Amino acid sequence: MLKDGVQWLINTSQSCSVLAALIAPVAYATATTVPGGLKEGTGIPLLRGQPAFNVFTVSSLVALCLSVTSLTMFLSILTSRYQTSDFLCNLPMKLILGLSSLFISIAAMLVSFCAGHFFDLGEQLQRTAFPIYAITFLPVSLYAMTQFRLSIDHLIKSVIPSVPQRSHDKSTI
Repeated sequence: MLKDGVQWLINTSQSCSVLAALIAPVAYATATTVPGGLKEGTGIPLLRGQPAFNVFTVSSLVALCLSVTSLTMFLSILTSRYQTSDFLCNLPMKLILGLSSLFISIAAMLVSFCAGHFFDLGEQLQRTAFPIYAITFLPVSLYAMTQFRLSIDHLIKSVIPSVPQRSHDKSTI
């Protein structure tokens, strides 16, 4: 059973680390690119102060930080000793952190994309773009919801110890 668990964990970590490694450079590129350009001489962004620019800036930074965090978590799983004691708390906690930060970084990258794209639209098209943005989030939301049960059932319950329940049987008193 330990060998099967190790193999599943290695395969999952490799797949997720590849995905995190693909997200990190995209998040870095968006975090270092200023939509609309900069003012001549001052270097202040032209769109500074607009709500969509603030959303873009924060979400691109969150995507970058969490994609690097998830990559670090998955690489730490791959370089683990895989001892039986590691499977009790250490590896499941790393997997929870890695998967959670990966999902949030994907969502933040999509928010960053939508906020940056918002500037390209004319004023008339900006209102019609919101349903399109909602459809963009649909696949990631569906995937996250299907994986949420796996995370709750197996990973979190293995990390958090169960609390013994009090017996309500009056004959034992």
